[in-house]
Amino acid sequence: MLVIDSQVHAYEQNNRKRPWLGQLQGPDSVTGTEMIEAMDAARVDGALLVSPYNKYRYDGSYALEVHAEYPNRFGLIKPFNPLSESVSEEIAEWALIPGVVGARLMLSSYELEPDYPGFDRVLQQGADSNIPINVMCSGKLDSFHKLASRHPNTRLVVDHVGLTQPFMPPVPPNPFEDIPSVLELANLDNVAIKISGACTLSKFPFPFNDIWEPLGKVFRAFGLERCLWGTDWTRALEFLSYEEGVDAFVESGPLTETERQLLMGQSLMKIYNWSPNST
Repeated sequence: MLVIDSQVHAYEQNNRKRPWLGQLQGPDSVTGTEMIEAMDAARVDGALLVSPYNKYRYDGSYALEVHAEYPNRFGLIKPFNPLSESVSEEIAEWALIPGVVGARLMLSSYELEPDYPGFDRVLQQGADSNIPINVMCSGKLDSFHKLASRHPNTRLVVDHVGLTQPFMPPVPPNPFEDIPSVLELANLDNVAIKISGACTLSKFPFPFNDIWEPLGKVFRAFGLERCLWGTDWTRALEFLSYEEGVDAFVESGPLTETERQLLMGQSLMKIYNWSPNST
């Protein structure tokens, strides 16, 4: 079974050449080499390397450096600024770079109405450049629904099950309370969903058995063809090891072997038109 993580991050220690612009929960650094070592130890064939917004904002240069060193293991995604007047051109240029598989919109980070023109420019350019737009929309599910409805020709991928996920323990009392709004998104054929970081919503240790009932609702609503497993490593470090994030889905849970293959990699390869060539 090919195992592909739909969201990991890599970054250097804070330095003058590429200073951090914010904070992201995790180690002081997770270089590309360290990420590859973790993937190899957990038997992960490839991953979508998402340039971390909390550290680098819209600068994807480190992700590009990592891909240059490990071109067969990572597909590249970086966030774009919807406030930029040239955001369409920026996405179009990004989409032409070898290894790029998508772009990201941090919808949750903006106190703007869903009819803000910059959001439409980002989504329209995703369609024009034929790449999926990954959307961080926790807490903004209604706004995302309106945007996705307006852009039926844009492939959209909801980040992190569409739910607010903790950076540190404890887990919130009702971490899946927004699931009804998430399920409504399944009615939009152009929307897929990352089952990334889901283990951080569990109130139990590995293998996190309490996540399967709410995730089952997501699987049934979207179909496994639109669901993509992922860890959101390294943000999840305070809750579980990388191996546990993999084994919780590969070695446990109620999925059939066919369903597991879809969730762990096959659906991602189709949605992003990309696959790793592991060495």
